[in-house]
Amino acid sequence: MKVLLASHNAKKLAELRRLAEGLGIDVVGLDAVDPYDEPVEDGHTFVDNALLKARAGFVASGLPTLADDSGIEVDVLNRMPGVRSARWAGPAKDDAANNALVLAQIDDVPDERRTGRFVCVVALVSADGEHVVRGEMPGRLAREERGSNGFGYDPLFVPEGETRTSAELTPDEKDAISHRGKAMRAILPLLALLEEPAAAEAGGDAR
Repeated sequence: MKVLLASHNAKKLAELRRLAEGLGIDVVGLDAVDPYDEPVEDGHTFVDNALLKARAGFVASGLPTLADDSGIEVDVLNRMPGVRSARWAGPAKDDAANNALVLAQIDDVPDERRTGRFVCVVALVSADGEHVVRGEMPGRLAREERGSNGFGYDPLFVPEGETRTSAELTPDEKDAISHRGKAMRAILPLLALLEEPAAAEAGGDAR
C-alpha cells in the first residue's frame, strides 16, 4: 500500500515512516509525486488546513493522502500562535524568528504560567472517505532554546513530566509522547483497512 504524505518536510516524512514501520505501508512525500498546485493554508482551524492539504493530494495523485496541520498553543497568548505557528514571525516560515518572537512575547511570564501544548491534527482522504484525528502534547516553554533534534518550536518546549526540551529527546523518545506521534498512531489502523487501488478496482480484497 502506497500512501502520500502531503508535505515536503523530510523530518515529518521520516517520523511517519518510523511509526508505520512493519505495517506494509510505503509512505512517500510530495517530492515523490508529480507536482500540483498546493492549496493555500488559509483555514481557521487545524482541521480546516489538514483537510485542505489531504483533499488536494488525493485528487492530484490518486493515492490515499495524509496531511497534518500542527502548531503550538501558548496559554498566556490566548492559545496563539495556533494555526499561525509556522508564520508567527512572518510569511518566511523562519523557525529561529518564530522562536525568538514567542520568547520575547512571554519574557516576563513566570515559569509556572508558561504552559501550553503542541497540537497535531491529521487528516486521511481516500476513496473510502475522510477521517480526522487529533493529538496533543502538554508542557511548558523554556526560557531559551535547547537541543538540536526536531524542528519548529521543539527547542523551546519542555513536555509534561520532562526536564529536557523536545529537541533534546531522541527520535524514539519524542515519537512516544509527541502530538504528531499520538495522532499518527491513531490514524495507522485506518490505513491498514484501506484497499489497494488496483485490487479494489478488480473487486479483490487487499486489507
